[in-house]
Amino acid sequence: MIFEDRANLSDERREALRSAVEGHRTLAEVVRWGLATRAPRIVENVVVQDEYTHDVVLRADDVWLVYDTT
Repeated sequence: MIFEDRANLSDERREALRSAVEGHRTLAEVVRWGLATRAPRIVENVVVQDEYTHDVVLRADDVWLVYDTT
């Protein structure tokens, strides 16, 4: 997975998020991770790009995580 910081996070915050999400390979893994956190992170929105591609959006405290899925 490619992790892009478009929020200009501090080095510490960026690395914490990167290490938390770098192993996610499927949407099921993302959902399980989100529900397992102390303050559950649920899928907030799914943006349909076309019939095959969707952006899945979750809030992670002070930032939004967007997963591009196909």
